[in-house]
Amino acid sequence: MSVRVLVVDDSATMRGLITATLRTDPLIEVVGQAADPHEARQAIKALAPDVITLDIEMPNMNGLDFLEKIMRLRPTPVIMVSTLTQAGADVNLHALEIGAFDCVAKPSSFNQNSFEQLAEKVRAAALSRRQPRLVAAPARPSTAAYTPDGRIIAIGSSTGGVEALLTILGKFPANCPPTVISQHMPATFTKSFAARLNKLCAPEVSEAEEGALLKSGQIYLAPGSAHLEISGLAAPRIHLSEAECVNGHRPSVDVMLHSVQRCFHDRAIGVILTGLGRDGAEGLLALRQAGCETIGQDEASSVVYGMPKAAFEIGGVTLQLPLERIAERLILCTNATRRQKIS
Repeated sequence: MSVRVLVVDDSATMRGLITATLRTDPLIEVVGQAADPHEARQAIKALAPDVITLDIEMPNMNGLDFLEKIMRLRPTPVIMVSTLTQAGADVNLHALEIGAFDCVAKPSSFNQNSFEQLAEKVRAAALSRRQPRLVAAPARPSTAAYTPDGRIIAIGSSTGGVEALLTILGKFPANCPPTVISQHMPATFTKSFAARLNKLCAPEVSEAEEGALLKSGQIYLAPGSAHLEISGLAAPRIHLSEAECVNGHRPSVDVMLHSVQRCFHDRAIGVILTGLGRDGAEGLLALRQAGCETIGQDEASSVVYGMPKAAFEIGGVTLQLPLERIAERLILCTNATRRQKIS
């Protein structure tokens, strides 16, 4: 069966461009268009689309308010299609927290190929397991009985990763192990996302900078335009590379995990979270073969069981866990204060 899509945008030109892009995929059927939330509300009732593409800035009601109504009254996978500027990054991140499946940039002179993955994301959205959820600020965890054991944590994520990372990092103690993250998202998002995480989490979270020393209590998020690598054995530090995309991505999870394995050998824990594709599978396998524990998010809790599935199928995953249990496992494994038996 084809994926039925409703296109919502106040620009007739943009509606036509989105429709034309999606109609190149034989598995997608654009069943309707709407110029504002009022028209969209009627179309949703009449057409019952599988997926909605939604502009953020529209007359009568902005897309963010309309998204909240969709998630509350008639949960449907939604892909936000917007101008991904730095000023709009917070709005787009909020859309992801509310329940949007993903955000896609409108084509511009600086990003003419932004719709290349639109059809793929629409198909994935139709199969997604996202539930509407507004992420609340977590309670600050206690650090009284936690001492990091010298290992590093490396996390890779993609579609659905905003909510997943908020869930995991919100449970980290302030003196957590050095943690590096490669999350697939537009370059204009990462600084705002790091700031959002920093407000909600006990450790210090920042967008990674070239040459930064890895320290306990610090979480480093790869910029959306560079690979995050670890270099140096005596004093490991961040190296940012603008080399070609790997697995279609920069930052690439595979690039990060391979560098972690080279520097830390068996003194690391690798984690693969929800996301499209297979980026990170080979890197996670390299970590496991080096003697590291590796964790994959399970299918039931993943918005898209793509990256974790690929890593699991090639033998890169030591342990599959639901999202809600991953932080607990990471804290237990790296706690030098309380050496408990781990089953």
